[in-house]
Amino acid sequence: MDPAEVEALARAAHEGQTDKAGRPYAEHLRAVAEGVRARGGDDEQIAAAWLHDAVEDGKLSEQWLDRAPLGRRTKDIVRAVTKRAGEPPEAYAARILATPGALLVKEADLAHNADPARLAALDGPTRTRLTEKYTRMRALLGLGGGSQGD
Repeated sequence: MDPAEVEALARAAHEGQTDKAGRPYAEHLRAVAEGVRARGGDDEQIAAAWLHDAVEDGKLSEQWLDRAPLGRRTKDIVRAVTKRAGEPPEAYAARILATPGALLVKEADLAHNADPARLAALDGPTRTRLTEKYTRMRALLGLGGGSQGD
């Protein structure tokens, strides 16, 4: 599957979905893919960035991912960054760190999620909760205290 096909698939899968601020979800996917590219990520990582929330959000199934015409590394990264119900953050972070290429995708995801302009659109309690969540995940991943990527 070429990069344009992966992007089109991801956009279609998330069609109609919005983020917590009410923006089209595809904006987040594009920002994460661009963040991966800007950090030197390769085509497999960029493909995983486009698909990073598809399984977690129930837009594409695990079975679809198993059969998809994607490289194994792309599939492994998508699986690594897919949160599982009831999973402790420490286990989630350990899986990301153990999967080649996944940390860069998660770093780009966190950078966009923690973008001050994006957080400013949220109510105070939500902004505080998410800021604490993203800061904790960055620490678990060894990414330091900063939340900005590019």
